[in-house]
Amino acid sequence: MNSTKTASRYAKALLELAIEKDKLEVVASNMRGIVAAHEETHQFHLFLTSPLIQSSKKIEVLNQIFDYFDELSISFVDLIAKNKREGMLIEIAIAFEEQYKSHLGIIPVTLVASKKLDQETVNKILDKVKPAVKGTILLNEKIDADLLGGFIIKIGNTQIDASVSNQLNNLKQRLTR
Repeated sequence: MNSTKTASRYAKALLELAIEKDKLEVVASNMRGIVAAHEETHQFHLFLTSPLIQSSKKIEVLNQIFDYFDELSISFVDLIAKNKREGMLIEIAIAFEEQYKSHLGIIPVTLVASKKLDQETVNKILDKVKPAVKGTILLNEKIDADLLGGFIIKIGNTQIDASVSNQLNNLKQRLTR
């Protein structure tokens, strides 16, 4: 079984337990804390994946780092470490956040453009996308100067590429056939 499936299963179990215990928001916040720790320092990932550090020591350190966590989250982190899956903790936290958003009906949409778009343009693009999205859109805007112009919309596994660079590549392929 690959790690993504395993992480997804752990995340799903935690999500269901958090819903059952009526602690969804606090557990979601705790999982964001794990992701934030990973983003703040690369050593956190090295610590979690190090075969030289015993799981019991990792549990002890994790309990100190995340002493503000809810009891359910701490128990979950302990379980992960006891099962020797602490190297997957970050991946599990990311999977949890995705499943949490899905549970709430929040759909992440990424808008990539060559430069910062004005709000009117963003609204026009979103108006075209909204009929295809069932839920609340959570917009993430990114800038990629390599696009030359236009934009790319990513919704889950779907991508709509309306960039100038893509159009030029398509034209090049048609001309070289």
